[in-house]
Amino acid sequence: MKILYKLSICLLLSSFSLSCNKWIDVKPTDRLSENVLFANKEGYLKALNGVYIEMTNQALYGQEMTSGALDVLAQYYFMNSSTHRYYEYTTFVYTADRPKATFDNAWRKAYELIANCNVILEKCGDSPSEALPEPYFGIIKGETLALRAFLHFDMLRLFGPIYTEASKTKAVLPYISKNTFSVAPFISSEQFMQNVTDDLKAAILLMQTTDPIRTAGVRNAGNPSGNNDLYYRQYRLNYYAVRALLARAYLWQTKKAEAFTEAVELLNEVQLPTKIVFPYVTNANATSTLKPDRVFSTEVMFSLYDINRDELYKRLFDVNLLANAKLSFNGGDSNEGRVTNLYDDANDYRRRSWQILSSGTITALTNLKYQDIPDGPGRYMIPLIRLSEVLLIAAECSPDLSVGIGYFNKVRTARNALSKTPVNDATLKTEISNEYRREMLGEGQQFFYYKRNSTLTVPNNAAVTGTKAMVLNNYVVPLPESETSQRNN
Repeated sequence: MKILYKLSICLLLSSFSLSCNKWIDVKPTDRLSENVLFANKEGYLKALNGVYIEMTNQALYGQEMTSGALDVLAQYYFMNSSTHRYYEYTTFVYTADRPKATFDNAWRKAYELIANCNVILEKCGDSPSEALPEPYFGIIKGETLALRAFLHFDMLRLFGPIYTEASKTKAVLPYISKNTFSVAPFISSEQFMQNVTDDLKAAILLMQTTDPIRTAGVRNAGNPSGNNDLYYRQYRLNYYAVRALLARAYLWQTKKAEAFTEAVELLNEVQLPTKIVFPYVTNANATSTLKPDRVFSTEVMFSLYDINRDELYKRLFDVNLLANAKLSFNGGDSNEGRVTNLYDDANDYRRRSWQILSSGTITALTNLKYQDIPDGPGRYMIPLIRLSEVLLIAAECSPDLSVGIGYFNKVRTARNALSKTPVNDATLKTEISNEYRREMLGEGQQFFYYKRNSTLTVPNNAAVTGTKAMVLNNYVVPLPESETSQRNN
């Protein structure tokens, strides 16, 4: 990957409304511009905010790496017509023009933001300074390291092979950890994941004594005494979210003991009776008819803040969309068979995101998870890491079946669904798989779950219910031509 030395300088205003300035090129010889930008902590915060804001780009988590292409690959949606704009994705025709462009754009944007992270890290240096004192040094450098790991990890999960003993030593992708104009070498999945976990561990060390989320909580309200630099921690890759990401990374490498330890230690801290950092959604908020909390915002450990999230809903789910443009559980009608098949308890809060709407001319089952609700809970959230995933990691990795079932049923109870009693590890794993599918819809995690587990049977895109066989090669998206062409020249 030939890295672009460019910073997107976007300012997250203290009111937490978003404003983005023009792109500012930072050339290697333009040291004056860099020095002005990083002259104080405000400059560092602007640079870091720019990374978060650009992560909401449609090419990444503003659409394709969450509700769009990634969830289509996970076979969430009914799609039996070749005229549907996502049909080539659900059938894994990666060589078609649309998928090629989508994944090329995701690759470019991710590595562009990784380059931005490296610029910030270079300017942070190795210790606090007059321009960047504590706690800002620890928080900014820690978040930036974690973001670099987060973006790299998702590129490996998308473009890399299924992680196995046989595949992990093969060179697959570049891990960019410094500013360079040269083409970075491919490294093995094993070394790549070592770099991911090294960055996350370094971030944890930097943030464990500096991130106010550990002492003051998420603080999702304006600071009555001044600026909001250290507030709204759910919208930042905070200390707890980094630990959750580390558990996710361990599990990708099939290091279940490490994943279990990380998950349980994290849960023990954030679920103390005297200090519940991420409380479960309440029945009142989940079932509200006026302002329902469909993303279970209090449980979200890390999300992006996107004031244009409603546009995501309008592009993908709106009832007025034509059948060949809408992501739906049926052919654009009111058939609820796929919903009934997915949710095994009619009282499940998640079931409420699917409702039959009518525009006057079209009546259809519609996913309302990201529908805009003025002044509603989590109105601008795009969740990327949530508490329930940590619980499911603990359930999957527990060496004791009864303990694993306990963590699993915490998720069920939080969703107002009946608890279950799997009779063995295999049955528990099946239940966990089903729970992931219910829990992560619209968040881009299910395809990676299938890939990690080499799942051979997935939901059938061409029928309202039922399954189809999966070919393992379909889990590996080919590297973009923009990358391979650099290496062939």
